[in-house]
Amino acid sequence: MAEIKKEIQKKDGRKIETVERTRSGKVFVPAVDIIDSENELVLLADIPGSKENSIDITLENNLLTIQGNVSWNDPEGYEPSYIEYEVGDFQRSFTVDETIDRDKIKAKYKNGVLRLTLPKTEPIKPRKISVDVE
Repeated sequence: MAEIKKEIQKKDGRKIETVERTRSGKVFVPAVDIIDSENELVLLADIPGSKENSIDITLENNLLTIQGNVSWNDPEGYEPSYIEYEVGDFQRSFTVDETIDRDKIKAKYKNGVLRLTLPKTEPIKPRKISVDVE
């Protein structure tokens, strides 16, 4: 009986770290390429049809979230006859660990591609501490 109580107490003490959000309509997950180098990670997210001011990037705790809206305006005088690309909200999240320098993350958006540069932190190097003789 004591073992069951311990298990219940452990479950009651768990912390919920993520928040579920609801939206009306579709939410798309953009395709992302991740490129790793010695000094940084680069995320390339395909979000054509989005406007730079509609993209929202947040870093909260260890969760990097990209979200926004994709819209489409029919060119004047034309009517779509076949459309494969849909419009709506998009969202994609990534877990970021301590190896990323959070203060130096940069984002650029050009030609439908969002480029996030996540610089890596400098590794802590061992150092020799000298002993002074008195």
